[in-house]
Amino acid sequence: MRGVIFDGKQPSVVDDLEVRDPGPGEVLVRIQAAGLCHSDLSVIDGVIPFPVPVVLGHEGAGVVEATGAGVSHVAPGDHVALSTLANCGTCPDCDRGRPTMCRKAIGRPGRPFSREGEPLFNFASNSAFAERTVVKAVQAVPLPEGIPLTSAALIGCGVLTGVGAALNRARVDRGDTVVVIGTGGIGLNVLQGARIAGASRIVAVDTNPAKEEPARLFGATEFVDTAEAVRALLPAGADHVFECVGRVGLIRQAVDLLDRHGQAVLLGVPPADAEASFLVSSLYLDKSILGCRYGSSRPQRDIALYADLYRQGRLLLDELVTRTYPVEDFARAVEDARGGRVARGVLTF
Repeated sequence: MRGVIFDGKQPSVVDDLEVRDPGPGEVLVRIQAAGLCHSDLSVIDGVIPFPVPVVLGHEGAGVVEATGAGVSHVAPGDHVALSTLANCGTCPDCDRGRPTMCRKAIGRPGRPFSREGEPLFNFASNSAFAERTVVKAVQAVPLPEGIPLTSAALIGCGVLTGVGAALNRARVDRGDTVVVIGTGGIGLNVLQGARIAGASRIVAVDTNPAKEEPARLFGATEFVDTAEAVRALLPAGADHVFECVGRVGLIRQAVDLLDRHGQAVLLGVPPADAEASFLVSSLYLDKSILGCRYGSSRPQRDIALYADLYRQGRLLLDELVTRTYPVEDFARAVEDARGGRVARGVLTF
C-alpha cells in the first residue's frame, strides 16, 4: 500500500508499505484524507525529534475496515475521524477528564508498519499518511453522515488544537478581547473558537496580507501586521493572546500584549531547546503564561461537538481545505505549506 515515510534524511512516497491486523482494542482504518500539519514538517526539519524510519501524518479521516476484540463503539463501514491521543482511559489524568496529560499517550510510538521486513514507527500514534493505519479504539471517533472526509480529517488536529485552545484551555468568555498571532491552520481555528465563545473583539496578527480575508471569514474583527498595531487597537491589552507560530520573540510579544488578568496561550512549537524571556514584573497583575497540548481536548466528546457545530453552520471546515493533493504529490503539498500558500493542504488516497 502507499504511504509517506521519513528515513531521517528526507520524506518519500512508497507503495510497498504493510500494516498488521488490529489487535484487541484496536481499529484498522482505510484513510481517505489527511491534512498536512506543520508538526509533520517539524519532524522532517528536526524541530520535533522522532525515531525513524517513521510513517508520517496525524490528522486524518477514513472508513473502518476491521476491529479487534472488545471494540464496540465503531464497526466496519463507519466513517471516523482520528485523534492522536492513544490514552489509557484508566490513569488519574484520564479519570479526571484530562486525556492529553495521560503519560501512556506521550512518547511511546509503536511499530505497526513494515517495509521489506523492516519495522517502521507510527507518528503520533496515528500515521494518517498511509492507505491504512491501525489505531487504538479510543482514537477512532464516529462521524455523522454528511461530513466530507476531506473536511472531517482536519478536526483531528487543527480544529481540536485551535478551537480547543480557545474553549477548553483559555475558556474565552462572552465579551472578552482576543489576539491571535499567526493565522495558519491553527490560528484560523483559534479565531473561530473565539468567535464561537462570543469574544467581542478578535484581532488577527500576520505579516502576510493575503491572510486577512480568511482570518476575517473565521472570526477576526480586525487584522493587523504588527504588535504595535494591536496596542493601538487595544491600548489596555487583551484578555487572551494566542501565539500560533512558535517563535520566542512572538512569545514575548504575546506576554507584553496582555491586559490585567490576561492569559498568553502558547500553541506554536519552537525548537525543543528554545528559551523565551519576559519581564517577571509584568506578571504580577494576575497575568498567566499557559502551555496547551492538543487544545486540552477530550476527543471522543469534542470531535462529536465540533461535527455538530459544523452541521449547524457555526464551525467552518470546508473553508480550511485550501487544496487537495493525491498522495503522490506530497512534495508539492510540502512546498505549498512552507510557502504559506495554503491554510491546510489535504492529501487524498
